[in-house]
Amino acid sequence: MRFIDLHCHSTASDGSDDPAELVRKAVDTGIVALAVTDHDTIAGLDEAQRNTAGTKLELIRGCEISARGEGSGEMHILGLWIPRNHPNLKAFERVLRDLRDCRAARNQIMVERLRKLGCSLSYDEVLAEAGGESVGRPHIAGVLLRKGYAKSIREVFARYLGSKGSAYEPKKVLQPEEAVELLLSVGATAAIAHPRLIKASDAWLETTIIRLKACGLSALEAYHSEYSEVDVRFCMGLAVKQNLALCGGSDYHGRLKPDIALGTGRGGLRVPESLLEQLKQQRREQGLPV
Repeated sequence: MRFIDLHCHSTASDGSDDPAELVRKAVDTGIVALAVTDHDTIAGLDEAQRNTAGTKLELIRGCEISARGEGSGEMHILGLWIPRNHPNLKAFERVLRDLRDCRAARNQIMVERLRKLGCSLSYDEVLAEAGGESVGRPHIAGVLLRKGYAKSIREVFARYLGSKGSAYEPKKVLQPEEAVELLLSVGATAAIAHPRLIKASDAWLETTIIRLKACGLSALEAYHSEYSEVDVRFCMGLAVKQNLALCGGSDYHGRLKPDIALGTGRGGLRVPESLLEQLKQQRREQGLPV
């Protein structure tokens, strides 16, 4: 069998590897297809695509968009096959830029709260830590770790940046319908990322899937580094019930999630190439390019 990874992050958002390094690592792992899916940005896609030249790796242009979950929670919508050229691409990028601007304002609020809590850091240090377009909490965490305010990413989020942390500020996100419709506006495939990690009831999740399918949702992420076999079976069952395709990936971030490797997750992840073929067939039936 041949394997794929349809979910990973580069320095364009909150990963530690630049797009070229992601491609090199993907080639080294032997996977046959990779989707780069940075948060609220497509800035790294051209570089990733250029670096597939001379390799047998298939690059799927993607992104991951934050959306409202149950209550005050959050969910993520993956977009696959983001085009290089499309009549609606500029409008699409404007929405992503607005989301990043809101995230920047949120980051600055959290940095100021950290300063009031006695943590010596500046927003310029956070920007330097990020080095990309989409700056987020992992970059603030990186600065805090370097300065010795915590011993691990987990501790940073528990004490400061998680939803119960002392410096936390909620993030402005799209409604899930808006995220799906935004992706469809440029001809992308929309999938719910890691549905079993969403902090919501099963009833809310299934109702939301039905609602989003009516907007054009095409797939569920059924394979993920943090899934158990029970989680995989649950997602497969939902997909069959709602007649949705499957996708999957490592959700690789590099050193920010050091126990998760590209392509293989925590060592046992195997996303079969057959899922990619099914997604492509679905797109052909929708009259979309692959």
